[in-house]
Amino acid sequence: MPDYEKYGEFDVVVANVPYCSNDTREDEGIRDVFRLQVNLVVANLVVRNGHGDGRPVYVVFVGSSCGPMWEIFKCDELLGHEGTAWIYRPDMRRLAQKILMPVGTCQLGLTYKQQEKQMMNPNLAKHSKVMAIHRPREAYVTILHSSEAYVCGAIALAQSIIQTNSTKDLVILVDNSVSEKSLWGLRMAGWKIKIIERIRSPLAKKNAYNKWNYSKLRLWQLTEYDKVMFIDSDLVVLKNIDEFFEYPQLSAVGNDQVIFNSGVMLVEPSSCVFEMLMKKRYTLKSYNGGDQGFLNEAFTWWHRFPTKLNFLKYFENANDTKHELPGSVYAVHYLGLKPWMCYRDYDCNWDKMDHRDFASDSAHSKWWQVYDRMPKKLHAFCDLSKSGDARIIKWRKIAQNASLPDEHWKIKVKDSRQHHPRRES
Repeated sequence: MPDYEKYGEFDVVVANVPYCSNDTREDEGIRDVFRLQVNLVVANLVVRNGHGDGRPVYVVFVGSSCGPMWEIFKCDELLGHEGTAWIYRPDMRRLAQKILMPVGTCQLGLTYKQQEKQMMNPNLAKHSKVMAIHRPREAYVTILHSSEAYVCGAIALAQSIIQTNSTKDLVILVDNSVSEKSLWGLRMAGWKIKIIERIRSPLAKKNAYNKWNYSKLRLWQLTEYDKVMFIDSDLVVLKNIDEFFEYPQLSAVGNDQVIFNSGVMLVEPSSCVFEMLMKKRYTLKSYNGGDQGFLNEAFTWWHRFPTKLNFLKYFENANDTKHELPGSVYAVHYLGLKPWMCYRDYDCNWDKMDHRDFASDSAHSKWWQVYDRMPKKLHAFCDLSKSGDARIIKWRKIAQNASLPDEHWKIKVKDSRQHHPRRES
C-alpha cells in the first residue's frame, strides 16, 4: 500500500488494470492476485485520501476488458464505460466498510467491534459519522420452488429467527408450485411472500435435483433492501445473528478450502448485478451444475463468516460415535434427511448406512425445540405423509436386520405423527 500521509486529498484516482486471463476466457471467475492488489490500492486511496465532507471522488480504470473488480467497485456506481475505460463514483460509506474486511478466503471477516476499533484510524475516522448515521434496510430471505417439500422447513426457519428476537424483515421467494394453503402457513409463520418465476440452471443435468437452483439469483432483485441474509430452508437459527449484517457482499461460510457454501450468504441486492449474473450463467461453469458452483465463479473474492453461522450437520470422524452438536453454533444446516422427514424421537439418518455421517440426535433435538415453541396451528404443516411414514418404517427394519451398533432401531417411537403406530411394537 502507498504511504497515504505523503498525499493530500484526491478528487480523481486513475488506475491501469492489469491484463487478466479472462480477457480471452469467459468460463471461469477471475482469480488474478495482481488485479486484486491494484483494486485494493485504489479503494484505499479513495477512502483514506478522499474528501471527508461528502464531496465525490471519481475513479477511472483503463487498460483491460476485464475492468475493475465488481466485488469492490459496484456496477451501480458506474458512470460510464467505453472500450477499456471505466468511470466510477463510489459510495464512500460502503467502500470504507469494504476495505476494513480481509479480502480473500483465508481469514474470518471482522466483527462489528473490530470494525469500530479500526474506524478510530485517523484516515478512516472522517467517514465514521457517515457510517453511523446510515440505517440500512435489511432482511432475512429464503426461497421455495418446484415443490412443497420444504414448506415445513421454511416455517421452522422463520420461527427460529423470530424466537431469537431479531429486528429484521423476513421475506420468502416462492414460485407457483406452492399452494394457497401453504402460502397461508408461511405468512402465519412470519414471512412476507414474494412471488417469482423460477430460473433454470443451464448447466444442470437432466432431472437433476438442482435443475432450478439458479432461482436463488432473484435475491439480487430485492432492491428495496440494502442487504439481505439468504438462509436455506433446511436450517434453523439458534442464536441472534443480526450483527452479521455488518458484513459486506459477498460473505459466507467456507465449504471446502476456497469454496463457500451458498446456504447462508450476505448479499447486496442490485438490478445491474442481477443482469450481469443472468448473462454470465450461460458462460461461467458450475462445478456442481447448481447455484453454489456458479456463485463461486461469479464471486471469487469473498468474505469469510465463522463456521458457527452455517454449521453443516456432517460428522466424518470415524471415532466420533455420538455426533454431538457444538454449543457455540449460531445456525444448523440439516444435511441428509431433514428433521421433519423423521420421527421426532431420533435422527433417522442413523438408519441408512450412506447417511450416517449426517446423523446427530443433539442437532435433531434442536430443530424440534423450535417446533415445540411454534404456534400449534403451524404444526400441521410438518405432518408426516403416509409414504414418508412408510419410508421410515422400511429403513428402521433394514437397520434392525443389519444390527447397526448405535441401536436407534430399538427406540420405542412415541411421535404422534405416525400413521401406523402398531407396527412399531
